Amino acid sequence: MSDSPSTTPPAAGSAPGVPLSPAAPGEAKADNRISRYGWHAIILMSSAQMMSLLDRQILSILANDIRNDLGIGDAEMGLLYGTVFALFYALFSLPLGRLVDGWTRTKLLAICLAGWSFFAGLAAFAQGFTLLAISRLGVGVGEAATQPAANSILFDSLPKSRRGLAMGGLGVGLALGLGLSMALGGIAAEWWDLRYADGGAPLGFRGWQFAFIVAALPGFPLAWLIYKLREPERGAMDGITTKKDPAPFRASAGVLGAVTPGTNWMNLWRRDAGARQWAINLIGLAVILGFCALMVNLTSTYSPRPALDFGAVSLSPHVLQWGVFGFGAFVVLNLFQNFRLTDKPTFNVVLNPSLLMIMVLGGLQTAINYGVMFASPQILIRQFGLSMADVGLQFGLLSALLATIGALVAGPLADWLHARMGAKGMIILVILSLGISPFFGIWTYSAETLTEFYVRYTIYSLILTLWLPPTYTLLLGLALPRMRGIIFSTYLVIMTLLGQGLGPYFVGIISDQNGGDLAQALITLNLVCPFIVVLLLIVLSRYKKDEAGMLDRARRGGEEV
Repeated sequence: MSDSPSTTPPAAGSAPGVPLSPAAPGEAKADNRISRYGWHAIILMSSAQMMSLLDRQILSILANDIRNDLGIGDAEMGLLYGTVFALFYALFSLPLGRLVDGWTRTKLLAICLAGWSFFAGLAAFAQGFTLLAISRLGVGVGEAATQPAANSILFDSLPKSRRGLAMGGLGVGLALGLGLSMALGGIAAEWWDLRYADGGAPLGFRGWQFAFIVAALPGFPLAWLIYKLREPERGAMDGITTKKDPAPFRASAGVLGAVTPGTNWMNLWRRDAGARQWAINLIGLAVILGFCALMVNLTSTYSPRPALDFGAVSLSPHVLQWGVFGFGAFVVLNLFQNFRLTDKPTFNVVLNPSLLMIMVLGGLQTAINYGVMFASPQILIRQFGLSMADVGLQFGLLSALLATIGALVAGPLADWLHARMGAKGMIILVILSLGISPFFGIWTYSAETLTEFYVRYTIYSLILTLWLPPTYTLLLGLALPRMRGIIFSTYLVIMTLLGQGLGPYFVGIISDQNGGDLAQALITLNLVCPFIVVLLLIVLSRYKKDEAGMLDRARRGGEEV
């Protein structure tokens, strides 16, 4: 039995106890109406998501100009777009997710938004791979708090029956950010290059550099508005009283130290971890290193790439890619061990089979999504001869419109299905979306004319956008209020490693190996879809049981949750 949180502060990295009233959850907020504050929260959280995608995705529309200006290939652009970003996004989402669970979420999100906007603008001054990588690093760290904080705020601002709508609202923000990144990036870059075609541009900027500045500026006033937003009461919508965390920053630093390779061993030593935990850690590290070494060899043989220069050091892009992946995989192992040592309730909840499978299938599907959004603008430029401005206006705005429609449909539809069929209805919606979308994806990227591409992409995109709101609702439905930040951050790590970390990279190396055929690379990526469907069918068969046992899992071992 652990000490009561009322008398003993939690250990660094752990979370405060949450006493539950058995009758409270059923009595919580019977009124299904969304308050004025709730709508205000949806708008600001969706805007933060929009800025997140705008600053993250703009690299895809500018990729060709950056490649030509800096002399780097598709694989290296995949590293910038996916791997470098993914490393720091994944690592810092964990301590920031823990901070979401203990500190003022509105202030945290505002500070992170201002930070990543600064680093997004820093890319404008890049003259080579290194500063671009630093910019992506900073954007990754700042954006790591966005989804955990936004989800947690919205789940505490809206009735349980309207959370599908909340996730749909975030989907609208993501859609607008995606569309604006292409439209704004393409138009701003082309306007600048035309205006200064004869030279004389301020600071010697090229169009793609100016576009980074334009994309970064709106983040600062939005950060101020979020900073002023009132913090919602944690757990009130679920009828679960959450105690104030006495030391959220210490706990967050504890998580960072516990998961970072190297300092994780100090954490094991301080926690008096037994021989079994040390064996799990060291054997797990050996397995990860062996797997990454194998993948470096396989990918280097399949798609040889020139070394990247970092000052006096040269490094194979494949070594960098799999080094980052291995780093992230070891972070996940350390995270689960830290849960086991410092927060048994969260450890028990996160090992819920349905929760783990949703995390994995979400990561695999995200690999396809990021591959699509990384490669599609370049396909339109290379294969169909569009300019960056044309791609921004046509593909960017079309993608934003389709994703907005999809999110507005999927959110309320998920709520409607949940009201009539329970979680089963939402799972069926996800199965339908992800089960048939691969066929439409293959059809889309086999198009031979621009008109064919846009018609097929419209159908493909509408089908594909239906999966995200119900999936996030299902995922967070398996987490207690005081665990939502860290559990969603755990998902972000897995999703980022599998999705953004591998999707664009594999698209890039398959394209490089096949003469720059990005369309064929995207078609190849859909080979993971059958595995996604199998995982969804297993979740369908057991979600109700796993959801009903969530509190029992958290209480297992006799500890307060």
